[in-house]
Amino acid sequence: MEEKDLTILYEDNHLVVAVKPQNIPSQADESKDMDMLSLVKMYVKEKYNKKGEAFIGLVHRLDRPTGGIMVFARNSKSASRLSEQIKNNEMKKTYYCICNNMPKDKEGVLVNYLKKDEKENIVKIVPLSETGAKKAELSYKVLQTKDNLALCQVNLITGRSHQIRVQFAGINCPLVGDNKYGKTTNAVSNNLGLWAGRIEFYHPVTKQKMTFACPPDLEKMPWKKFYMEKYFVR
Repeated sequence: MEEKDLTILYEDNHLVVAVKPQNIPSQADESKDMDMLSLVKMYVKEKYNKKGEAFIGLVHRLDRPTGGIMVFARNSKSASRLSEQIKNNEMKKTYYCICNNMPKDKEGVLVNYLKKDEKENIVKIVPLSETGAKKAELSYKVLQTKDNLALCQVNLITGRSHQIRVQFAGINCPLVGDNKYGKTTNAVSNNLGLWAGRIEFYHPVTKQKMTFACPPDLEKMPWKKFYMEKYFVR
């Protein structure tokens, strides 16, 4: 992927809203594969003929196998203000996931305590009493069901590493294509069934409320199993 291939939903002097394809890192890692942060930097540098490296602030991340909308800051003041919104839970992110099996309730709230094993890069549900345990909370709603799969809308109340994947696996509803937490025989797709499809936040300078929505590639599995277009009509 090159910077010319980026899908840009919005840009101004203060921020860039772009779509991260699945299986591309949010930022550089040990794989040395091209990452979103570098792509956005190259895009801004080329478009605006910047001398030297363009400043782009990474204010939030998506797991490598997760695709969807990301917001990048174009200056340090915007980065600080956007980060503050995330800290205060003012940036609202809506995810869409496809899980194996049907959640017991059609909508509900999942609350667990999670701990990340940095060495193994895996997150586990642990007791509250365990050292390093962090509270993880999300709400979900089942939108459609088909072939023992459920399409769910998920809103994060906290933002923990691998949170949606771990918590759904914890209720025996692992996400489609999740080789890390799934261990399922339902090989519907190798693509992870998780997409950051909608985001709401306040512009760091004008304070205007901004809302962006973008569907995954609805011609690809596992997304084409469901009728999703209606969730992205503006």
